[in-house]
Amino acid sequence: MSSRPPATPAVDPDALLARARVTFDIEAAAVLGLKERLGPSFPAAVQKILDVRGRVVVMGMGKSGHVGRKIAATLASTGTPAMFVHPAEASHGDLGMIKAVDLVLAISNSGEVEELTTILPVVKRQGVPLIAITGRSDSTLARHADIVLDSGVEKEACPLNLAPTASTTAQMAMGDALAVALLDARGFGTEDFARSHPGGALGRKLLTHVSDVMRSGDEVPRVAPGASLSEIMREMSAKGLGATAVVGPDGRAIGIFTDGDLRRQVETGADLRALTAADVMHAGPRTLRADALAAEAADLMEQHRITSVLVVDAAGLLIGALSINDLMRAKVI
Repeated sequence: MSSRPPATPAVDPDALLARARVTFDIEAAAVLGLKERLGPSFPAAVQKILDVRGRVVVMGMGKSGHVGRKIAATLASTGTPAMFVHPAEASHGDLGMIKAVDLVLAISNSGEVEELTTILPVVKRQGVPLIAITGRSDSTLARHADIVLDSGVEKEACPLNLAPTASTTAQMAMGDALAVALLDARGFGTEDFARSHPGGALGRKLLTHVSDVMRSGDEVPRVAPGASLSEIMREMSAKGLGATAVVGPDGRAIGIFTDGDLRRQVETGADLRALTAADVMHAGPRTLRADALAAEAADLMEQHRITSVLVVDAAGLLIGALSINDLMRAKVI
């Protein structure tokens, strides 16, 4: 027998593009169909979930199970405690994870998946509320459910009308609609979202404060108003900020001098040896409080086209400094 692999079938790019566009059309129509059929059961489902003292337990088999995992994750990240329990595993002990204070959100297009329908009577005997997302209102799942959310579709995007495609898109959209409606009803805000995503970019922007990333103590470059230019340069080189604060006798930042300022002084041809910090500084420097968000520092630098900012306390005393490189290392920008 030949060991040669089968020849790769020839493809028609136009046909492939056409099939993709048809898929988009079918799935878009499936989601729009949900919008048109949405009725009183949806707000009832939202209220039922809001009333639950425990968690939303999402269940589903096969492709509906994959969708269910995503819905559980979306709910949990938007203020609704949720978890996914596999129906087959539930029959072998995991059903103990579901408590009377919980609510089950069961997903099945046919509503007749054996692994799911087998455990429904047990769930109901526990007094656990049951919401169904299903494509068949006359199914076993729908009959057991307290509330039914219709996710039915006219046809799958699969040309054989077999592989779950449009139906799973509809389930996902229904789950997203639930999560967003619940988010809105709970008054879940940007800061709440950030606390659920501390490792993400949004979390860093909303949870990182200037005090978390600023330089402080001896790391802050500072000179007196009477410091010579050579003293200024030594301080800037030693601290590596690319700038130095000019600090008055009372500890307040009265000015700032940067690398760019030095270049401009050189270009003027002035006698640099005769200049002091008070002569070359920018008076009234941009400052922030330590409790400001690091994202505010980034916005301030961008708005004024500067690369460093000084940090002061409530009395206006210099306590820190921050550069754009510090923000980049903290992944705030």
